Amino acid sequence: MKSLLLILALVSTFVGRVVDEKGAPIAYATVYPEIAPEWGTATNNDGIFSFEANLPPDSRVIVSFIGYQKKTVLAQDLLGDIVLIEQPIALQETVVAAKKSKQRNKRKQMATLLHAVYVKLEQEFPDDNTQYAVVSDVRMSSDHSPWGMEQMIANIVVLPEQGSQGRDSVQFQGRHCKRFFDAQKRAQADEILAGQALERMEKKSAPKGTPANLLRRAANAVDSGVVVHEALFAIGNMRYDFEQTMADTKHWTVSNESEGETVLTHTQTVSKYLGCFKMTFERHYIVDSRTYAVRRFSEHAEVKVTIPFGIKLNADQLQMLNLVNMSEQQIEKFRLKKLRGSVDLNTIYQRQDGRVYTLEKNMICNAHILGSKKAEIPLVIKATQRVTNLQTTGVKPLTRSQITRRVQREIVEIY
Repeated sequence: MKSLLLILALVSTFVGRVVDEKGAPIAYATVYPEIAPEWGTATNNDGIFSFEANLPPDSRVIVSFIGYQKKTVLAQDLLGDIVLIEQPIALQETVVAAKKSKQRNKRKQMATLLHAVYVKLEQEFPDDNTQYAVVSDVRMSSDHSPWGMEQMIANIVVLPEQGSQGRDSVQFQGRHCKRFFDAQKRAQADEILAGQALERMEKKSAPKGTPANLLRRAANAVDSGVVVHEALFAIGNMRYDFEQTMADTKHWTVSNESEGETVLTHTQTVSKYLGCFKMTFERHYIVDSRTYAVRRFSEHAEVKVTIPFGIKLNADQLQMLNLVNMSEQQIEKFRLKKLRGSVDLNTIYQRQDGRVYTLEKNMICNAHILGSKKAEIPLVIKATQRVTNLQTTGVKPLTRSQITRRVQREIVEIY
């Protein structure tokens, strides 16, 4: 009993405010102790946060928001304003500012340069299993109105070249999940995002007579929240994509810029289903001009989908649209006809023991969902995934039960 009282006495409340360089509050910024991310929280619309934790005074607290530099603050210094410095997610500014090389269309020289970069990738990127502990945040908004954020604390195991077509296999184990809403959005999202909707859809689509335990297993295997965070780590498989496209020299360009960096860009267009689906990729590899080592990676994609006769969404999918400010009347008449959007992905790397590992991934998706009756829904998804711990030795693949276990979700209202 005495030990319990002692622990309770050591628990402190940490309060502060997160702002940008102009002093404007940043809503849905994440604030969490480095040693225990699950104790963290998110800022409200006024940029204010508050959380309780048992932390030594010299503990470090991470403050972050997509599009801004991560900031590390001592727990004892949290009181007051914490200013985040803007850091654009994509490297488009770097690429545009760089001057195109006159040799960019000489395929032989391009092939030599690409080969040199590939040799360096083979040397520096690990061939052994690697485990990352990550904090992954996905925020959504519509018409400049944020409606919520999901934070997943997880372990990710990467098995090099064990996936389909020689890709890396990415295994994901969610450990803790928090969903942050203001009170109004919480009321709208409570049932939709709590997991029951997914299970209802599984039951509706399952053949008659399917055992209940198989239904539960199927629902667990398609945990909607986990899929989002796992996909964020899996996209932008830089090494695989480079290997697959390096022979396509006519779609590569090279740009030279200052500070000893060279930008290699590959452009690819995919068109399927008689042009109903079109996607254009631009992959930018920022390499050291002297050593050919990749320092950063940026990807930009434009997507257009046309559905000739439209699709009537089911009840649960229509409920999701209600979270992004669609009225009841619009929902009743909504038939999905077009999707268009852009995705910007930025990957930053870290070096350990002469090898290169992921340190951080950032993504911004600007999308428009167009339906019948001129209904248009703008969506902005911002996501960031930061590595809090890296294990490079003795890493074993995750078991099936670890991967498919549904992650318990904690709903947090922020005021």
